[in-house]
Parts: sequence; structure tokens; C-alpha cells
Amino acid sequence: MGHWWYRNIIEPGKLPLLLALGAFVLTFVVTRVITRLIRAGKGPFGNVTGAGGLHIHHVVPGVVLTVVGGFGLAASERHTFGEGLFAVVFGVGAGLVLDEFALILHLHDVYWSEDGRKSVEVVVLTAALVGLILVGFSPFGVNDLSQGELQDRGTVISTVAGNFLLSLVALTKGKLRTAVFGVIVPVVALVGAVRLARPGSYWARRLYHRRPRARARSVLRDYHHDRRWLRPGLAFQDWIGGRPDPTPSRVPDRR
Repeated sequence: MGHWWYRNIIEPGKLPLLLALGAFVLTFVVTRVITRLIRAGKGPFGNVTGAGGLHIHHVVPGVVLTVVGGFGLAASERHTFGEGLFAVVFGVGAGLVLDEFALILHLHDVYWSEDGRKSVEVVVLTAALVGLILVGFSPFGVNDLSQGELQDRGTVISTVAGNFLLSLVALTKGKLRTAVFGVIVPVVALVGAVRLARPGSYWARRLYHRRPRARARSVLRDYHHDRRWLRPGLAFQDWIGGRPDPTPSRVPDRR
């Protein structure tokens, strides 16, 4: 275990990535705990307001910390205390920003609404992808190439292009998560590319309108998939980020 940890985390210089991921996850967890306490009216925490009662969302300091951490990482020397420090700053900032991803997407405070679930989903997806990179996977599947293959530019380019094409096909089939994970794990992109498209996706609209059997199978498979996984997925998101308000149109100021 110790040898694997050194080979995959420390030796290739991935310690800053580990620090950033740890700070990212910890920041998200702490932020969600605080906002849920505020929502319940418990604890010493409260809204952060500026001059004139302006409500300051935590995405604001998150953007500042992300910029400082990112530029600090670019400017710092490798394997120094500063590199690790800026990695932590970047992770904290990214955690604050992505915790309010839904607000940025909708340009409206949807933190405790159904639309606010997007923030939790993006945070979990980001943490999973960074974790995969941390343990040795590389984007577009070039991590398993030998030294000879790495010297062969044609092999590398064809590998990257092929996996990118598979991920793109999965995306046009309405499988966003599969396409994103497929960028890191090629077999995931392959599975997403060969399976039926989801109803309403670009692929289904363009290619299934003259294939009624394929369209019917797509709708049926989508129904069974949602029936099996939708409720557990929503319960998992609620456990992490808190249950949304039942009436999104009357969402109160959350902090």
C-alpha cells in the first residue's frame, strides 16, 4: 500500500492535486453543514451581508480564492511549500464556487430548489474525476501507453482522437455523465457510444425518427433506468446537500 501511494501520488508530483482535492471536498462538506444549520435556524452562523444589506454569496470569495490559487500554482516552483499552499487555496475556492454552480448556471438563487441539485451533482462528478486522475488514469486513455508508443505520435493522436470521438457520440446520445467519465476511462465511453440513445437526445431526434422499434426500446429502457436509479440518486443527493424546498417558487433567502 505504501509503495502504491508513493508511486501514484508522491513520485509523479501529484501531491498538490491530492491537497487540492482534499481541500475541495472538505470545503464543500463544511459549507453544506453550515448552510443547512442556517436553514434550520441553528448554530451561530448567519447571512453574510455587505454595505446596504447586500447579500454576499460564498461563490464570491470562492472566485477570488480560485484565481489566487490558480495563478499562485502557475508561478510557484515545484515541490515547495508554496505549491502545496496554493493548491489548498485553489481547492477551497473551487469548493465554494461549485457549491453554487446552479446559481451561476441559472443566474438566480436556486440553492434550495430542485435546480439546486445541479451543484451537488457537479461537485460529486468533479471529485470523482479528479480522484480517477489522482490514482493514475489520464484523459483520453493515454495512460496505458508504453515508452515506445509514447514516442510514436501517430499512436498517441489516434488514441486521443478515438476516445474523444466515443465520448462525443455518448454525449450526443444524451449521456453526459458517461461522456465525461469516458474522457478518463475509455471503456466507459465505448459502452455509452454503443448503447441506445436516450429519448430527446440529438442522436434520437436525428436517427430514430424513422426507426420506431429503436425509438420504442429507447423510451422503455429510459423508463426502467429512471425507475431503478432516479429515486436512490435523488436520496443520495439529499443526504449530501440537503433536501430541496417543496415549493421552489417560494424559496427563502438561504443564509
